[in-house]
Amino acid sequence: MNTTRSNDKPFRLDDMVKQLRDDITIRGKYAPGEFLPSELTLVSQFRLSNKTVRKGLEQLIAEGLIEKIPRVGSRVTAESAKRSAVTLRLGSMHSLERDMKLSALLGEFESRNPDIRIETVKFHSDYFTGAIEAHLAAGVVDALMINDELFWQMSGPGGEFPLEPQNRLEETYPFLHESFSFGGTLYVQPLVFSPVILAYNKAHFRESGIPEPDGSWTWDDAIGHAVKLSVPGKRYGLCFYPLSNNRWPVFLLQSNERFEAEPGGRYRLNGTKLLDGIRLYKSIVRNRDYFPEYLAESSRDFVALFRRGHASMIMSTYNLLNDFAAGGPEYDISALPYRGEPRTLLTTIGIAVNKHSRNKAAAKLLVDFLSSEHAQRLIRERTLSIPAMKKIADSPLSDEDVLNRPARFHLYRNIVPGYRRYRDLGLPPGAFYRLRELIKLYGSDMIDEPSLLGQLTDIVNEKAVPESGVPH
Repeated sequence: MNTTRSNDKPFRLDDMVKQLRDDITIRGKYAPGEFLPSELTLVSQFRLSNKTVRKGLEQLIAEGLIEKIPRVGSRVTAESAKRSAVTLRLGSMHSLERDMKLSALLGEFESRNPDIRIETVKFHSDYFTGAIEAHLAAGVVDALMINDELFWQMSGPGGEFPLEPQNRLEETYPFLHESFSFGGTLYVQPLVFSPVILAYNKAHFRESGIPEPDGSWTWDDAIGHAVKLSVPGKRYGLCFYPLSNNRWPVFLLQSNERFEAEPGGRYRLNGTKLLDGIRLYKSIVRNRDYFPEYLAESSRDFVALFRRGHASMIMSTYNLLNDFAAGGPEYDISALPYRGEPRTLLTTIGIAVNKHSRNKAAAKLLVDFLSSEHAQRLIRERTLSIPAMKKIADSPLSDEDVLNRPARFHLYRNIVPGYRRYRDLGLPPGAFYRLRELIKLYGSDMIDEPSLLGQLTDIVNEKAVPESGVPH
């Protein structure tokens, strides 16, 4: 929902309760027998009404932390000294504030569990599995927000799996469990997901007299329309972040072929539809008639172009649509164009418990809360992300919803048969990242096609540093 004063109040109330609770149980600012600031002082400090402040104090009374002394004030109880809070360290990605309004969810969890305090450990988007596993082994985090790409890296052949098994929730879309399972066991509880989709500017299509895209579009259709939509010096018809691991694999997945290792572990690409997909990818990103030569750092840079009206179509995810949830272009979404099979990449984010954590019980409570119907509904109402719980994701919103949602929001339900994952390419993670490096060179004209084909044969035997990140 938009942040209006009425909608802000519950969050400020939570802030007040959390701060006073921490001042008593963790920081020791108010010792047993001491009084909290007066209600008038709290009203001024937290910008709340007298009624709301009293409601917060009543919550602390119910928790046994304070007692009301008539005509005197709120006194910290002796019982509060016996309370010790568990500090739960949660590994998280920066984008989850956008994708899930995570801080608000964690604040509510702490209000419901006053003995647990959440400390977030932010991971940068360029973290890879080795760094994540080191954090888990060292006990730096008790729980971890993780995407399916990182999990795929971790589930390769190797040592002990560092995550606690999870229960499969019947309310969750069943296909999401596959993204986080290894050896038949679920290790990450899915929270939100998104297919890669096409977002388009409706006004640009009207102005150009071009029909809006639908699920029948091929890449040839999209390219032809992108040329007509482009206006030199003003806007480009089609763009996306070429190096995103959630973009370039789509062109290979749509080939309906897998990389098949020959005897000796080598891969052959010549004469395959996989090679046709790589050629198509290069032809798009190198065409300056409709695709920009833009020094972008991430997919969000292309979303910014789209938001400002400088791009008519972008490859996107539902998560990225949150960048203009509060306002932006008149837009809608469609299934991706295709050549071969109408497939797209599925991206998923979930939460896992560190197998080496000393606070597994508290971490499990957090998993249960974030995957609960209540938390999933809050994600549905406050963001454009798709909750993992089917009945919540598919539910209608109230007439009071004011987010800038696409008219075809429920498109994701119609394209489920086309969902594919990284592993559907048939490559182990190491070979996948080496392939990415080769495609980067090929797409930049640093190597030609014969060189690409020659170097590809040995990708399974070479090491490459993965550049994984959040789903964009």
